[in-house]
Amino acid sequence: MHHPFTPVASVPVDPRRASVHEEGWQSWSPSGAYALDATPYRPTNANWATVCYRPGVTVPEGAFQGEGLLALDPGDGSPVRLWAAAEPLQEVPSIRLVVRDRAVAEISADGPVKEWTGADIQALLGEWADALGVEAPRRAPTVWCSWYEYFTAVTEDDIHENLRAMDTLGLPVDVVQIDDGYQKALGDWLTLSGRFRSRAGIADAIRARGRRAGIWTAPFLVDPASDLAADHPDWLVRDAEGGFAHAGRNWGHDLCVLDTTHPYAAAYLTGVYATLRAEGYDYFKVDFLYAGALEGVRHGTADPLRSYRDGIRLIREAIGPDAYLLGCGAPILPSIGLFDAMRVSPDTAPHRRPEADDHSQPGQDPAEFTGVGRQWQHGRLWVNDPDCLMARPAVETRERWAAHVEATGGLMASSDRLLSLDQWGVTTTRRLLSGGAE
Repeated sequence: MHHPFTPVASVPVDPRRASVHEEGWQSWSPSGAYALDATPYRPTNANWATVCYRPGVTVPEGAFQGEGLLALDPGDGSPVRLWAAAEPLQEVPSIRLVVRDRAVAEISADGPVKEWTGADIQALLGEWADALGVEAPRRAPTVWCSWYEYFTAVTEDDIHENLRAMDTLGLPVDVVQIDDGYQKALGDWLTLSGRFRSRAGIADAIRARGRRAGIWTAPFLVDPASDLAADHPDWLVRDAEGGFAHAGRNWGHDLCVLDTTHPYAAAYLTGVYATLRAEGYDYFKVDFLYAGALEGVRHGTADPLRSYRDGIRLIREAIGPDAYLLGCGAPILPSIGLFDAMRVSPDTAPHRRPEADDHSQPGQDPAEFTGVGRQWQHGRLWVNDPDCLMARPAVETRERWAAHVEATGGLMASSDRLLSLDQWGVTTTRRLLSGGAE
């Protein structure tokens, strides 16, 4: 539910020195500080507005807007001001800033906020996070992930090749994560694509080499062409007109949403993760989580944020407290207290610039901008995941990207075909993985 914006504060600013931090809705939403005369990053098409920003929320031209958090350094020596959601797990208001007459920042919000003051934007955001009292995250394992080399074409043989290469190259990889591509369809998580022979078998092979088995899922997404959608349409979230709620478009098709408030859908999801855990997987990357918090007609009466948090708790209960849980594409504030690690930026890519210069899209520039803007979350809310290291020669500005990943101190994951690495790539990968995350 979106309420009318009401005034919160009026703050004199020095327009030459002031800066504003916008906190985006989810992992991929641009977040960071802007000069007062800058144009903030906004969606460049309607699909990305749904998949990567806050669905249903449009920011007026000329305004800054944070989702649950917005900070202002007035630039005149007066304290930095932060406006934060009063109850961030229950309600995440949009907080808007408009400059009047180049000298006064007018702040308004469409829900309850509290004001904080401090000396520096990142430090003040950190103080706010500290006050939440979240238990300090445990150390992250080091990871090798199939995604940025093989994408959805990954095969079981690719995993075996890289398993052997880790040993040959002496790389300290704790977890081998099988990413998107092993499954038949989104929603049919336990049905293999033709490129994998045995999910339990590959987990056994990973563990036999002294490493842990990890796996990717997108628990709240359902492909309309999946067996799940065909057999159980009543398990999908509906829109107000009675059709299926729309989670945007990706992989070349529209996306539906699993209704985890439906007891049978909840039992199915629990069964998926209990099965994966029993097969030997104990590191889970759960992705495209924004879908679980979309507006829609659900079987149960819980609001979208409560439904989202309950859905994540179902997964945690199924995998057990010792398994490692990494969130991605997740609404940031509603995820507090639920994850071991969290992707805090858009996807990286072998290239710098994102498509259409939309800073929610894959690229090293957007991943660095938002990763830096969310550094305050690391070690407070979770271990920050800056996205994977790519150190192969074909990667544009690979030295700069590696330096960014290393500087975050966050989750360290390699995502190259390891045999394609040159000496610099091997040395850099080994060094970053040896550092790990605190």
